[in-house]
Amino acid sequence: MTNWQMKRVVVTGLGAITPIGNNLQAYWEGLLSGRNGIAPITLFDASQHPCRIAGEVKEFDPCEYMERKEAKRMDRFAQFALAASKQTIADAQFVIDDLNADSVGVLIGTGIGGLKVLEDQQEVYLTKGPKKCSPFMIPTMIANMAAGLTAIHLGAKGPNCCTVTACAAGSNAIGDAFRLIQRGYAEAMICGGTEAAVTPLSLAGFGSMKALSIRNDDPARASRPFDRDRDGFVMGEGAGILLLEELESALARGAKIYGEIIGYGMTCDAYHMTSPLPEGQGATRAMELALKDAGLTPEAVNYINAHGTSTSANDVTETRAIKKALGKHAYKVAISSTKSMTGHLLGGSGGIEAVATVMAIANNRIPPTINLDNPDSECDLDYVPHQNRAQRVDVALSNSFGFGGHNVTLAFKKYA
Repeated sequence: MTNWQMKRVVVTGLGAITPIGNNLQAYWEGLLSGRNGIAPITLFDASQHPCRIAGEVKEFDPCEYMERKEAKRMDRFAQFALAASKQTIADAQFVIDDLNADSVGVLIGTGIGGLKVLEDQQEVYLTKGPKKCSPFMIPTMIANMAAGLTAIHLGAKGPNCCTVTACAAGSNAIGDAFRLIQRGYAEAMICGGTEAAVTPLSLAGFGSMKALSIRNDDPARASRPFDRDRDGFVMGEGAGILLLEELESALARGAKIYGEIIGYGMTCDAYHMTSPLPEGQGATRAMELALKDAGLTPEAVNYINAHGTSTSANDVTETRAIKKALGKHAYKVAISSTKSMTGHLLGGSGGIEAVATVMAIANNRIPPTINLDNPDSECDLDYVPHQNRAQRVDVALSNSFGFGGHNVTLAFKKYA
């Protein structure tokens, strides 16, 4: 299929369950106000862990979105995904019925899946034996269940898949959904990322890697991307979901359009299990490929929602990658890491960050990077410190990079 035959794809619905707000408006207002979502862990006793803080989703009641019996048969990561997906469909005023169900798909990524269920059932197995393990353990913990259950609840019978590419999973899901519509395999896709990995075992694993911040006495300032005094990332949880629609379909039903997705770049470092290439070559190519896919030059980019994890490895290499991908224009682009407020949602991060990127375009407002008090000397770009910025945003990129060397960049623009 040649480029001129490819369908245009627009964003018509958004939903978010996050550490700073459990719906789109609360999340967006939280980003603009620089709201901190990091606090001491309450989901379990973290007193024995080096890191005892996280970006937990607060006051979330799954029964607002599903029956109590159904909620009990879902891990938290799937509950988040279904809740955000229902928000998205409502926001888009999109109806799935017998006429369109076959052409509406679901693609939701996650890095880890139902880890809490696995941990709980392991304890049951060890203390009570195999016969006491739940028959729902396997279908509850497997990573694809967020996409599967969302389709079941919404009646979406089109393409259905789950990307599992660590911290790039949510962005891969959105990019793959974009391709499916672009090439005519679906008319609309519910897509994004979800994660609920604030669990004892997950915290222990990341803690053993010394990847997490241990600023336990000052959680509000623990996630500090690009700052000289950063000491690791802070785990978060939640889900971000978009409704992507083929343009003609959206116009035919009079849908509101937040923006258009126009590019998708995906590469692999092929270098190391957890560390990025020191000069960010893989991330550079992902941005370059997204721009090429979109038919844009670097000078067209106004904003980048950075991966920006608040780790020594990511922040410097991502800065180097942006400079290589955009050249001199890198110094003129507004960049921010919303992880400074939400923490790092792992496989869910690409979802909520794509939502933030699209909202920046729709509202001509750029979220800040909070806690950027003393920029790292090697991080010398414009990271929009402390305060949001009113600025026209015509084209924006969203970066996501994951363990295994996965690099993804999504390109969005104003619809016109």
